[in-house]
Amino acid sequence: MSSRRRRVLGMIIAGGEGTRLQPLTRERAKPAVPFGGKYRLIDFVLSNFVNSDIFAIYVLVQFKSQSLIEHIAAGWQFGGVLPDHFVSPVPAQMRLGQTWYQGTADAVFQNLNLIENFAPDVVAVFGADHIYRLDIRQMIDFHEERDADVTVATIPVRREEAGGFGVLAVDEERRVTAFVEKPEDPPTIPGRPGWALASMGNYIFKTSYLLEALTQLSRSSVTGQDFGQHVLPQRIESGRTFAYDFTTNRLPGEAPTSAPYWRDVGTVDAYFAASMDLCDASPALNLYNAQWPVRSVSSSAPPAKFVFDIDGRRGSATNSLISEGCLIEGANVLGSVLGHSVRIESGAEVEECVVLDGTRIGAGARLRRVIVDKNCQIPAGMMIGLDPAHDRERFATTESGLVILPKGWRAA
Repeated sequence: MSSRRRRVLGMIIAGGEGTRLQPLTRERAKPAVPFGGKYRLIDFVLSNFVNSDIFAIYVLVQFKSQSLIEHIAAGWQFGGVLPDHFVSPVPAQMRLGQTWYQGTADAVFQNLNLIENFAPDVVAVFGADHIYRLDIRQMIDFHEERDADVTVATIPVRREEAGGFGVLAVDEERRVTAFVEKPEDPPTIPGRPGWALASMGNYIFKTSYLLEALTQLSRSSVTGQDFGQHVLPQRIESGRTFAYDFTTNRLPGEAPTSAPYWRDVGTVDAYFAASMDLCDASPALNLYNAQWPVRSVSSSAPPAKFVFDIDGRRGSATNSLISEGCLIEGANVLGSVLGHSVRIESGAEVEECVVLDGTRIGAGARLRRVIVDKNCQIPAGMMIGLDPAHDRERFATTESGLVILPKGWRAA
């Protein structure tokens, strides 16, 4: 049976707190953080599922989930005509005890009834907070060809960088022989010295194997039950676990030589770097592939507009993403990403910034390497990102010098 006809259930883990993304996650779940002008982080994994013809999807939510639930309701509903076509948020319902989700594996375990009711052949358990594109059908084909119990999506990383990941040891057939979380001495890829296989936190499970593994784990005394730390390491010898190489995945509409793109945006600096990737003249992440679109909620804002101010200065933007409803009035935008309905007034300069929806930047203001959350008001003439010592006194900053303004910020 081909993966196109196989009965697949998607379960997206979207309940993380995202503490390292503060203050962007102060009022929203990490998967609801805006990205790329018009998207949320969760739009990338949802687009991967839908583009892969997988339409039965549960999204397991938990912390600060209201905006995430509203986003799914506004942009990810299929109309209810077909019973097997749905994107449904699932908060922690405490069906099995008075606890929240205690990890990725526990989140799925607390919703085993959804899996049993749908009766899939395989369950795709994916995270919601990475930026990447993946044809999941190809991963399922790999899983099926090897008669795997579980297949782990992996990406090669240099060995000296592998200590921050879950790393898999594999044999020549890509069968997993060990799974080590953040190892000091990472195992290397056979035939590729200096490189290790890092887990992407995405899994394809044979349904019977998943049910058995989670039921067994629930009977243990382990606190905080995760797939990477608890399920996979304990069951490698008793099951057929394989590593799928993400770099072999090829998307419709793209050249065979195109390098797959994957970014972990777990920190503010990583989020900013991924945003700046979009501003390159030839970006590594192609948002313009009509055969593999990144889908999201449509905005009713009018088109973006660039106008001269009363002094004859021209509004301009270079190497930037400008979303609907933006008004650039005699201001200069360089290497930046603007969400919808951002207004930048006369003579302002915005360089290497991420400015989220509804923000207003006053005349003559200057911003450099700043992340501005939604609905902020930057006064005329204000300087942000130009004086590190002064910025640290007023705003959240990172060690690299990024400045972050929280949602709704206004000058005192």
